[in-house]
Amino acid sequence: MNTTSEPRIAIIGAGPGGLTCARVLQEHGIAATVHEGDASRTARDQGGTLDMHPHSGQHALRAAGLLDDFLAQARPEGQQMRLIGRDGRVLFDALPPEGDATEGNPEIDRGQLRDLLLASLDPGTVRWGRRLARVEPLGDGTHRLHFADGTVTEADLVIGADGAWSRVRRLLSDATPVYTGVTFVEIGLDDADRRHPALAELTGDGTMMALDDNQGFVAQRNSGGHIRVYVGMRTDEHWHRKAGLDLADTTALRRALLREFTGWSPDLLGFITGTDTGYTNRPLYALPVPHTWPHTPGLSLVGDAAHLMSPISGMGANLAMLDGADLAHALVDHPAIDQAITAYEKILLPRSVEAAEGAAEGIDGAFAPDSAAQTLAHMTQRP
Repeated sequence: MNTTSEPRIAIIGAGPGGLTCARVLQEHGIAATVHEGDASRTARDQGGTLDMHPHSGQHALRAAGLLDDFLAQARPEGQQMRLIGRDGRVLFDALPPEGDATEGNPEIDRGQLRDLLLASLDPGTVRWGRRLARVEPLGDGTHRLHFADGTVTEADLVIGADGAWSRVRRLLSDATPVYTGVTFVEIGLDDADRRHPALAELTGDGTMMALDDNQGFVAQRNSGGHIRVYVGMRTDEHWHRKAGLDLADTTALRRALLREFTGWSPDLLGFITGTDTGYTNRPLYALPVPHTWPHTPGLSLVGDAAHLMSPISGMGANLAMLDGADLAHALVDHPAIDQAITAYEKILLPRSVEAAEGAAEGIDGAFAPDSAAQTLAHMTQRP
């Protein structure tokens, strides 16, 4: 970027997309400030495991100069994919490819990935405890940012990396996330190989899925012996309220889930009864497809702020990181911010629409009356 003065770049959100963007910019000598609402890097759990795809997540890590560091922490064995019938029988079991560690989609915990990106940034890049309250356009392509702690700052470019309920997106689009019809109830098994050996064996080394008749289980190996499990069902967005359940009442929730999954194998029901972490209700939301917006000087989006989609696709973090790297490269390659945004969004928007359409089809297929047959057919057709 050839400018007479250093551009003021504000990235809202310290997720994979925002941090990747900041890192690639810094690699090219361009400073950016990341504003994050969390009080600290350890303020909340970062979620489960991610598979990094060669042409998106790994590509972004290579652009950030972090691919080798990623490979040192990644788990190639985590690519194992297993399908279980509702009766507990193994229907499909695919082991990860042998060879180069960059082949396939090696796994890494979300927290490990975030720590890797954070450690790569210059000290002071991330401002913690900065929850964005509103964005004020100043009429010349610049914006004034107002934070909940009373801090105010101005920026020549505001990058919305602030997730599903993005405040930056409100200046670009009227779109809001809508309920997909599917809710996950998250549970966790600690020290699984020792404390839950049967469930650990059922899960395998990567991801286990058991999907049938609008319901299912998705279990993922994490590092440190932890298994994260999503108990999924196509149901009302407020199913627990309609059932008169208090989400804090673990005993009542356990009974309700066991009733929902009547007829499923006792082996699979062991995930529900064996949880060490309780039950966290997670309704799944997605932005309408297609989601586009008119070019607006001084503003753009990356990641879920631009293309929130169901997690079944496995593309969310990968696309967010690719977005961040592509936007950073556009800022490096173009002499003006406005030109960079235009070039970036010409790549971003078509790619986002295609991925979101695929994710919508994926969640519909995974939680359908014939989801068991659909999933098995999809897995057996994969190269």
